[in-house]
Amino acid sequence: MATTMHGHSGPRLFGRERTLHAALGGRRAADIILWRDKKTSGAILAAATAAWGLFEVAEFHFLTLVCYAAMIGMLVFFVWTNASSFFNLPAPRVPDPETLLSERATRQAIQGAHRGLSRLVETLYDIACGKDLKMFILTVFSLYIASVVADCFSSLTLLYLVVLGAMTLPALYERYDSEVDHLVARGVHDLRTHLADMDSGVLRKIPRGSGAAAK
Repeated sequence: MATTMHGHSGPRLFGRERTLHAALGGRRAADIILWRDKKTSGAILAAATAAWGLFEVAEFHFLTLVCYAAMIGMLVFFVWTNASSFFNLPAPRVPDPETLLSERATRQAIQGAHRGLSRLVETLYDIACGKDLKMFILTVFSLYIASVVADCFSSLTLLYLVVLGAMTLPALYERYDSEVDHLVARGVHDLRTHLADMDSGVLRKIPRGSGAAAK
């Protein structure tokens, strides 16, 4: 975590040696998250906010909203199609479903989700074996905090908060990275100090599991 980059005097978050845009993949997704494409980023955030307002605040049901949208869409197409012959208007063109969601893109998304889930399960298994007792305690504590936070919000609100954070926090960090890196470095230093005191006073007296003994 003590690596530095050109033009940045302090340690970088997570010890990264690349720019935030490159760390996020350097492609269109990174452009959207960092608001390089302001129209698309604003549209995604507005759509997420509208969906959260409709389902959580206005308490619309998903099936009801889908039915209303389908009825309005069919009515618009019906009127447009029949009026185009009278007013010399171009007939409505329905986009090809293959261009909206291709089979290849769907397969890649599913495979990516499967790889991420597999890595998560493998990481949790390694931590649960007791090879690193400090990481085990931190993971259990983090999961407990996550469960408390999740209990305070509905699933939709929690999902909206994740989208809101993903669309705002990276952009804010890119703008104020020096200040954030300095605060994080101080926090990590204090946390390591407390963990070292805990390890020397308490954790070394706890017997390890067979997985840790084998190491």
